[in-house]
Amino acid sequence: MPNKTIYVSDEDLKLFQRAQELVGGNLSGAIVTALRRYIELEEGRIEGYDEVILKVGKDGVRQVRFSGKLLAELHEVTDKQVEDYRVYRTRKGAYAVHTHFSLWSEYPTDGFLKDVKNWRRMFGLGEQEWGDYKLDVVDNLEDVKDLVPSRLYARVADMAGGPNIEDLDI
Repeated sequence: MPNKTIYVSDEDLKLFQRAQELVGGNLSGAIVTALRRYIELEEGRIEGYDEVILKVGKDGVRQVRFSGKLLAELHEVTDKQVEDYRVYRTRKGAYAVHTHFSLWSEYPTDGFLKDVKNWRRMFGLGEQEWGDYKLDVVDNLEDVKDLVPSRLYARVADMAGGPNIEDLDI
């Protein structure tokens, strides 16, 4: 197996020592894992993908992370609830549909008048911090149709068909 020598500055030595402690002594394994993650993120960034972190579950208590590109989103306020839809294209070619539904009947009222953010949320401005968050991942564009309103699907289909930015030679 080939050897590689890595020179570490005195300032970074503590960082390498701490990494070695965390992985139980196998520093090369930690370096390889970190490099893989770095290369994956950088190659994705070069291709136009971002690291996406989304809330999931009741009141968004958990989070998921993936590499994706936002295709389209829709925010609607009805008399029953606030609805948010976001559709991403993942780096592996799937479609990630993130939905968030906040029922007005579940609106948190404790301390309501004390915080300006509550007033904004009441009128549907900004993202709500309560409700049900869900992430569906589907393999093809046709499956997105069943998960989002038709006018959002039309935008997603249009965005998925070509580049987000067209360079004109004019």
